[in-house]
Parts: sequence; C-alpha cells; structure tokens
Amino acid sequence: MPGIEKRLSRYPQLYSRIGFAHEFDRLSKDETHHLLTYKWQELGLPIKLEDFSDYEALASIIKITNGNFRLIQRLFSQIERILEINQLSSITTEVVEAARDSLVIGVK
Repeated sequence: MPGIEKRLSRYPQLYSRIGFAHEFDRLSKDETHHLLTYKWQELGLPIKLEDFSDYEALASIIKITNGNFRLIQRLFSQIERILEINQLSSITTEVVEAARDSLVIGVK
C-alpha cells in the first residue's frame, strides 16, 4: 500500500514492531496473463480469447488492476461471488465492472 510506512509511523508502539517495509513491483504483462488464465481455470471456466467477450473481460481486468497482484486476488474473489449469486457461467465486462464497483479501489 502506498504511504503505509508514513501512516504507521504515527503509531510508535506498532511501528517499532515492524522490521521493514517491502514494496512489490507490478506484474509483467506475461505474468498477468498467466495469472488471469490460472484464475479463470480455478473458477472452472474455459477461457477463449477468440471469444470477444472473454477478451474484453480480460482487457478490462488488466486495465483495472494494472498488474497489482493483491488487487487481482480481491477482484477475482468478488467476480466469483457475483457469478455464484447470479448463477452466471462466464466472466463478462459487466461482471468485472460489478466486481470493481463493490471494491474500494478508486475510479479510473
């Protein structure tokens, strides 16, 4: 989280317990595609890049998360929840947008 070290420094007792803060780099394009393919399969859904709706949903996820691993994990937990509640069998842009809206990640 950006700025976490500054926020924690306001609480000296807690801050003294933290040994270091490590900033993770964003995932590369290949790593992001590999992770998204894995998450798709984890949900039991076939990913077909020839299908425009799958490609569009994939592009939407990449745009929203910008290679942030933690955000991809959070977004997919919401996608899974939305698919289950609405008994849907594919990830679409509408599902991705609904998942994004339920998370507090800012507006882009």
